[in-house]
Amino acid sequence: MVVDDHPMWRDAVARDLSDAGYDVVATAGEGHEAVRRARAVMPQVLVLDLNLPGLPGVAVCKELVGNDPALRVLVLSASGEHEDVLEAVKSGATGYLLKSAGREELLDAVARTAVGDPVFTPGLAGLVLGEYRRLASDPAPRAADEPAAPSLTERETEVLRLVAKGLSYKQIAERLVISHRTVQNHVQNTLGKLQLHNRVELVRYAIERGLDGE
Repeated sequence: MVVDDHPMWRDAVARDLSDAGYDVVATAGEGHEAVRRARAVMPQVLVLDLNLPGLPGVAVCKELVGNDPALRVLVLSASGEHEDVLEAVKSGATGYLLKSAGREELLDAVARTAVGDPVFTPGLAGLVLGEYRRLASDPAPRAADEPAAPSLTERETEVLRLVAKGLSYKQIAERLVISHRTVQNHVQNTLGKLQLHNRVELVRYAIERGLDGE
């Protein structure tokens, strides 16, 4: 599904995706409309602009991912402002691409987003990772009645460590000599055990526990 308030841009992105073999199930140009249509058609990937009338893109993302944690959101924005990038990621976006990206870059980003890989315009990934490190240096105290983190298997911990280092599922599969599907299964099992919603939250969890080191 493609959401953008500029009709020509929205149509062009939808056409490029259709030509590449993707099934574009819906488009929208306004925030509330985007939420309604997404809930009706349940897309696997949402290509989302942040600057929308009615309901901002960040709010659209937060509402839809909160309702369907399996939804992958690729923000496609004209803004490279750090605050916009971080707000998008915190709202549940899987990746963030600037509108200056070329057609092939967009198609690659959508393909990677669909399998859960975080995709960022060069330079923005480091910004997001840096923010997680800052948050991890001052983590929220655990409430007295909050249960301790459930135990992970040795392989789940190994996969989590590589996720925290920024490796894609494909790279992790090659490193551990296992299939891409097996990596995905380990990540999904870990998300379930830790009661986290997406890979972004998983990375923060891992960094808070120092799993991104050597």
